[in-house]
Formats: sequence, C-alpha cells, structure tokens
Amino acid sequence: PVYLPQVQLPDHLRVTATLSDVLNESSLFVLAVPSHSFRQSLEDLCQTLERSGRDPKESTIIWGTKGFDTASGKLLSEICETVFGDIRYGVISGPSFANELANRMPTALTMACPSLDDARELARWFRVNYTRVYYSDDPVGVQLGGAIKNVVAIAAGISDGLGFGANARAALITRGLTEVSRIGTALGGRSETLMGLSGLGDLILTCTDDQSRNRRFGLGIGKGKTIQKVQQEINQQIEGINTSAILYRVASQKQIEIPITEQVHQILCEGADPRHAVSALLKRTPRAE
Repeated sequence: PVYLPQVQLPDHLRVTATLSDVLNESSLFVLAVPSHSFRQSLEDLCQTLERSGRDPKESTIIWGTKGFDTASGKLLSEICETVFGDIRYGVISGPSFANELANRMPTALTMACPSLDDARELARWFRVNYTRVYYSDDPVGVQLGGAIKNVVAIAAGISDGLGFGANARAALITRGLTEVSRIGTALGGRSETLMGLSGLGDLILTCTDDQSRNRRFGLGIGKGKTIQKVQQEINQQIEGINTSAILYRVASQKQIEIPITEQVHQILCEGADPRHAVSALLKRTPRAE
C-alpha cells in the first residue's frame, strides 16, 4: 500500500480494488477518502448499487473524511444527501492520526448522526479494545470542528516555522478555538460539540504534532518555502488550503470575525508575507477577551 505500508492487515480482511466485489457482502459502507474525492466516491457507489439492482437508500454510509466539498463548499453530509437522498449516514471524527489508530494505540472518537439512536448503534461498529467511541446527534458540529481546525493548524505551523515559540502557538490555538466556535455555531453546529473531541480535541492534536499534514504545511511556509514546494514534499492533500478559502468567503458573507483564518487566507491565496500577517494579528485593536 502507498500509505501505512508497515501496518499488517488482519488475515480475515479481504482487500479489493473493485467496488462491485463488496456489494453482495454489506449494506454498510465506510469512506476514508480526501474531500476532493468524496462526491465522486459516493456517486460511484450509488451507481454501482443501482446497476446491481439494489436500492441505494437501503445502505448506510459512514465517513471519516474531514473538510468541505471542494467544488461547492458544502458540508459532506449535504453532498451525501444530494447523491443518495434520504439515507442513514454517520460521520466519525476526533483527534486521531491514521498511523496511531492503525497501530492500535488508544484513541477516542465521536460518531455523529442526525438520529441519536443511529449514532449509538453505529458507534458500536468502531468500538474495539483500543478505541472509545462517543455518540452525538450533531453531525454538523462534528464535521465543522474537523474541518475548521485544519486552518488553525496551518497558522500554528507557520508561527513555529517563523520561530515565534510556544507562547505564540498557545495564543493561536486558544484564539483559534474562538474562531472554530464562532463560525461553527453560525453554520449550525452546537457549542458543546465544538468543545468536545471533534472540535477542541482535534484542534489540539493537529496544532501540536508534526504528524499533522496541515501543521507540516504551515511549518514549511513559515520557513520560507513556496506553497508548491511544500505540497510536493508532503505529497498528500492539505485540507486546510481549500477550507481557508471557503471559511473566508462564508465569514465575509455572514460578517463573522475570524482574523486568524483571514490571515491564513491572505498568505495562501493572496501572497501575503507570513511575518507581516502575524504582525497584522498583533496590531489589531485591543478588546476584551
């Protein structure tokens, strides 16, 4: 495999590159694809189900993808509903690096569905002796927390790449949480969800550990490398790039104040100098916390 080549797959797990191979064996499908591939993956699955004579609406779709639809800026649950219609779905998210999870290291996650009963039932599928899975009926909040934190992680990486130290990183994470809460609640998420595993938990993990692609991307930018150079070095999708543009647009429309996200957008999309962007944050008019 390209990713996690050192991980030994269980003997009972059958691997296939053909979607139709799995249709006769399951009605529950778990997607773990980049956000730019999410819609196409759903459409392929739906069409394959229809060709096999099965009703796609009788399936259950779960995904671990974090981000927005690249083309439309919509939540992935909205894309799922567009492709499949009224279907049972769930999103599983939280502070989790794939490598640690694959190596069976202790991890806590949240399963979210529109129905709390569905979330409780689907959470059982992911409970093993090294995971604890909570359940929630706020899929909007869980998705938003997992997406927005990527932008803050880029900011934290840029700050560390510039050598600004631990104080600056702590400030960015703390004020970044404020932005997660502001825009997350404005878009329909619940504040308690954003303060949980899929919001605060994922934010802390992604901003502080170099396993995070978004943090590593920010580190490279802070050290003076070009966007293209860092993307080539990481060679995986950096979800926070697209997310920063989407959040900047939404915040402008809804008049939501998200200064950290705005500066990340200025750096990535308008060529602003990272050091000047940090200075712009520090020079903002003092206000009550």
